[in-house]
Amino acid sequence: MANLAVVVDRLARQGKDNLEISLVAQDQQTLPQWHAGDHIDLYLPNQVIRQYSLTGSPRDQDEYCICVKKERQSRGGSRYLHEQLRIGQTLEISAPRSAFPLLDAEHYLLLAAGIGITPLLAMAEELEAQQKSFELFYYVKHSMDVAFTKRWLKGFQYGQCHVLCSAEGQSIRKGLPDVFDTVQAGTQIYLCGPEAFMLFCQDACLSKAWQAEQIHFEAFAPLKQKVVDEQQQGFIVRLNSTGQEFIIPPDKTIAQVLVEQQLSIPLSCEMGMCGACLTRVCQGEVDHQDTVQTESEKNASEQYIALCCSRAKSAVLEIDL
Repeated sequence: MANLAVVVDRLARQGKDNLEISLVAQDQQTLPQWHAGDHIDLYLPNQVIRQYSLTGSPRDQDEYCICVKKERQSRGGSRYLHEQLRIGQTLEISAPRSAFPLLDAEHYLLLAAGIGITPLLAMAEELEAQQKSFELFYYVKHSMDVAFTKRWLKGFQYGQCHVLCSAEGQSIRKGLPDVFDTVQAGTQIYLCGPEAFMLFCQDACLSKAWQAEQIHFEAFAPLKQKVVDEQQQGFIVRLNSTGQEFIIPPDKTIAQVLVEQQLSIPLSCEMGMCGACLTRVCQGEVDHQDTVQTESEKNASEQYIALCCSRAKSAVLEIDL
């Protein structure tokens, strides 16, 4: 699906460092339907592309809402949105897509930390609309960091929400909530937040005999970095459009080499998580190292490679550029 032009309709502070951004379709066009767990690519005027989870109710098709934390080490994404974005400004976004779908279950346990609340709020809203039971645990450092305070005060009919502040002695490091002590076969667990939070929750759930298939997560960085193979070989990348060939050494990615050659490559996370640089493979065998594609996609007859991290098993890889 082609990218969409949207207009910034509303800006609102959500906690100390979070900015909620409401996006509406340009010229009153209808926005594509989205689902809990979906995210969009946001193309900023400073040439930065970032992925943000959609939040709020998926039943509301009049707007897309995202909530962005201002990062101290921002590389241009959150800083631009917090400091330069204005109501009425036009932006380009991708259609919504998901690597974090809400599966069917009897009950749901949702664990969020910090800005990781954004997709889980959407899940809570969707579960409420479906009249399905859930329990949400939202961890922040201080009470001033809480986003969407009015929504938590309103409450839910079919679910419970707990806002927990580590500064008040309610850190996840003290252990998972008691409800996790009893494994429930019909329950699905959803996690979203910083790496340390995710790893702790995942390991704690597994130690309590929850099955890996019951635990789902969306991280904003890879949970575990892949160790670089010291025996990793170089290979050649050929561009389908021109026939140009470039040597990819063991210590560089395809994207790095192509950017060095002044070629325009759509990059965002540069960690194989977002899909911005997925490119069709014309010939050759791929060594997939991304986390955005499913196993079925990685084994499909038509292959796509994440230029920022994946490599070639064959000596030559021809790509659709």
